[in-house]
Amino acid sequence: MDPLRQLAAKVADFFAPAAEASHTQDHYEISLELPGVPEENIAIRIERNMLTVSGEKKFHRLHDGQDFFFSEFSYGKFQRSFRLPEDADEDHVKATYTDGVLSITVPKKAVGATGKKIKITKSV
Repeated sequence: MDPLRQLAAKVADFFAPAAEASHTQDHYEISLELPGVPEENIAIRIERNMLTVSGEKKFHRLHDGQDFFFSEFSYGKFQRSFRLPEDADEDHVKATYTDGVLSITVPKKAVGATGKKIKITKSV
């Protein structure tokens, strides 16, 4: 194996997709750039207010007789985690994947919907 292929194998262990987060009055949105990652290689989980996106972009084998001088493509397993705010409605999260961009929409709970209301009874 030549040195460039060895380097590519090591770089594959450090793939971290770029992300951005924003919000509107009624939802949060997290987007990740995942070009070349098939949708079936992406997993999204929520556990204890933590949203985690993980997956893998597999390294494509070189064709016989084809030698690269360099490659700036990113490969390997990845995982990004984002702590969700207290008003995030974890039960209604939606995700779309278009043109290599994963967009996750997390609705906000209605104001006053958090906590439990306690009824006051009159003492006799």
